[in-house]
Amino acid sequence: MGTFSRFDAFRALGCRRGRHGARLLEALAETTAGSPDGPQAWAPQVAERLGLPAAAGLGPATFYADLAAPHGRRHVRVCAAAACFAARAGRHLTEVENALGVRAGDVDREAGVSLQAVRCLGFCYASPGCLDGDTPCTGPTLVDQLAGRLPSVAPEIPAHDATGDPVVLAGIVAGEESWKVWPETVAAGTPGRIQAEVAASGLRGRGGAGFPVAAKWGAAGGSPDTVLVANGDEGDPGSYADRLLMEADPARVLEGLALACLACGARRAVVLVRSEYPRALARMRAAVQDAYADGHLGRAVHGGDVHLDIEVVEGAGSYVAGEETALIAGLEGGRGCARPRPPYPTRQGLWDAPTVVNNVETLAAVPWIVRRGGDAYARRGTPAEAGTKLVCLSERFARPGCYEVELGTPVIRIVTESGGGLREGAELGALQVGGPLGGFLPPDGLDVPLTEADLARRGAALGHAGLVAFDRRVTAREVLRHVWEFAASESCGACSPCRVGSRRGLEIAAAGAPPGEEYARLLRVMGQGSLCAFGRRVPAAVRSLARAYGDELGGWDR
Repeated sequence: MGTFSRFDAFRALGCRRGRHGARLLEALAETTAGSPDGPQAWAPQVAERLGLPAAAGLGPATFYADLAAPHGRRHVRVCAAAACFAARAGRHLTEVENALGVRAGDVDREAGVSLQAVRCLGFCYASPGCLDGDTPCTGPTLVDQLAGRLPSVAPEIPAHDATGDPVVLAGIVAGEESWKVWPETVAAGTPGRIQAEVAASGLRGRGGAGFPVAAKWGAAGGSPDTVLVANGDEGDPGSYADRLLMEADPARVLEGLALACLACGARRAVVLVRSEYPRALARMRAAVQDAYADGHLGRAVHGGDVHLDIEVVEGAGSYVAGEETALIAGLEGGRGCARPRPPYPTRQGLWDAPTVVNNVETLAAVPWIVRRGGDAYARRGTPAEAGTKLVCLSERFARPGCYEVELGTPVIRIVTESGGGLREGAELGALQVGGPLGGFLPPDGLDVPLTEADLARRGAALGHAGLVAFDRRVTAREVLRHVWEFAASESCGACSPCRVGSRRGLEIAAAGAPPGEEYARLLRVMGQGSLCAFGRRVPAAVRSLARAYGDELGGWDR
């Protein structure tokens, strides 16, 4: 690889806007690594070294899970999210605690070992999983791998195309090279064509919100100050599509991001990769270096008048921080709490600059659309919801993995034909669709097209389109409690309906008594009064779960 010099657009923009917290999270992460003490012992000093008040360090250090957790010389992160919970009914967490001799959230100072329970590591297809440092260990022999009795097991993500003409998996399953559309588009000098083709395609955001991509780009107004953010903070437990793309085809993600920048008139972009994906982080950083060395990024790209700089930034662990306003707050060095809108990020986002946030899978579709045309993409899927979607099947399926399907494909076909049903002939109790806030379908309710509108009519949501199967080894009440535990753990605390409601909901669910009027009122307040979609979606998710299990959870759907 050739050498290159690169302008640090991320740091420069923060300084120009008078915000010196651009590297705060990075500095906090470097300090907490190996520190068994809480943030109060070291966060103020980190902030002061950057010329910031002590509170600026304590705020994010006590908010983000990676920073707040104590770290021994050996730090193990064990997944406690949906797919891993479903694989062993959550028993693996206790087994790991016993094997390491330390409880989750604590550190053995003498042995130098710490354990942190996290919400998804992207190994949902090989659950349960953990990271021993940055070394993954997965599967039924997880404890033996951690104890050194067996070598670590980390299978590659199985990737399959079910469409006959893959879009986002074109490089992974069909061998299509990346960085072929970008040079031609730069040479043609027609950024308007990118916008036009994406508008014609009907492409919507694949991160869960489903907002029309071309409309979001247009809302930024074409300002040269615009910042593009590739959101790789894939927090929905059960989904590992973004991890697959960033690890196996990072150049396609970057090419899509570059095309988006050109369409928006932006000269700088940021790729945020969640800390739970260390391999994806390394692959994305290497891909950025290669792109600079090959002349795809930097000043006067391919000899033209396009200037583009891209920076890769590591997240710090928080589900809500994947929401675009919370993500922006984190990039600025603050707590990852959702912000009220308006103003919308496209008008006032990262350091008050116009900001467009697109999900990794969304961007990976852009090169195909620009090359093949928006009309070709619009013919895929359904008239109302065009295109394809990556669907991730959890470990309970006979054939787990990531499948590219056309929107509108019946869920029952994905479960039976792609997934092969449940492994070992197990009986399905409920199917979680689109993450913990997406919703649940009963075994006899899978004859629904995979579209946002059709799933919404069944009380579910598309989300990232992760499918997590809960078989009959896990009881309905265990699943209900698991959902409330996730809500209570991951609420950012910015608004009282969600902060108080999620904790009280967990208390009621854990008590096991039949729900009363307080529970019904709690769900109403959370659904109507929460600041962001997280709190608003929790009631819908628990109601759909109660409906999926029927009499087993009678009364919990009120």
